[in-house]
Amino acid sequence: MFEKLEPVLRRYEDMEFRLTLPETITNPAVYTALIKEYNQLTPVVEAYRAYRIMEMTLAEAEDLLNTEDDPEMRAFAIEEAESIRKRMATAEAELRALLIPRDPDDDRSVIVEIRAGTGGEEAALFAADLYRMYSMYAQSQGFRISITSVNETELGGFREITFLCEGHGAFSRFKFESGIHRVQRVPATESQGRIQTSAASVAVLPEMEDVCIEIKDSDLIFEACKSSGAGGQHINKTSSAVRLTHKPTGIVVECQQERSQFQNKDRALEMLRSKLYHIQKTAQDEAVASSRRSQVGSGDRSEKIRTYNYPQSRVTDHRIGFSLFDLAAFMNGAIAPMIEALTAADTAEKMRAQDEQFPN
Repeated sequence: MFEKLEPVLRRYEDMEFRLTLPETITNPAVYTALIKEYNQLTPVVEAYRAYRIMEMTLAEAEDLLNTEDDPEMRAFAIEEAESIRKRMATAEAELRALLIPRDPDDDRSVIVEIRAGTGGEEAALFAADLYRMYSMYAQSQGFRISITSVNETELGGFREITFLCEGHGAFSRFKFESGIHRVQRVPATESQGRIQTSAASVAVLPEMEDVCIEIKDSDLIFEACKSSGAGGQHINKTSSAVRLTHKPTGIVVECQQERSQFQNKDRALEMLRSKLYHIQKTAQDEAVASSRRSQVGSGDRSEKIRTYNYPQSRVTDHRIGFSLFDLAAFMNGAIAPMIEALTAADTAEKMRAQDEQFPN
């Protein structure tokens, strides 16, 4: 079934040999490229080798089934063959999942934008709750959060906030969060105990600081402005914050994280580059996959992806019909089960697409 992996195995064994050669070890560029590919192939090759061992063991067990003069040996062979078949079915599913092409952006850091939607001040407070939730989750995963721009309200909510989550694999953990998040609860500003429905939008972009996307100076409008936010001697004292407008697309990015205007400009250019890359990649993906949509969805911000129901202590992701019933823990960063369910659903959908493309 996995005959196409034989060339991969030969390539892997060739790399194993080349990585021991002095001319490879003493050439950092060659060694780095080889070890990167080697590490990417290792899980697939190890799973394939284990599967091939099970195939050979099954063949030996099936040969014993012809031992008609030894009933005990035959009974043992039947039991052993059935056990091996079950293990092979599990191994086959795992190997098929490993063969799904990885998202090339999965290992990157991620830029997350949260904006208050319908619901006025309550929506801004919910946006702040989402930021806190993501921050606590990021901390639990060993990622580092840094705010690049924020627009606060008097009650401590966020009209909008953009932050960078740095760490290997951050994008793979956040990429399914894009969309409209809806909350149902009694607002802090509600005196009569009525439940209100509000919303906030989340956009997730891979950080693309090393991607070669040309941005012409003539296409940019540069504005220096004072930082906004609560407290701090530096806030509102100097025009260190930066706003960049990309004229061809109308995209506007702001950065006030750094104390230096030059640093903020560099960071804003990184954010703009990520946005332009996202637009380019989305267009390419649409051209390739316009005939089908995955179960998890495209992540477009027009999709109402999730509801946070406080009276029922329930959070539901509508794309996969998955609910959790400990909303307090979820809002305190315990969102890993939801992310794992979304990842599993996406993998299952890709495996179905793989089966359609390469039927047995």
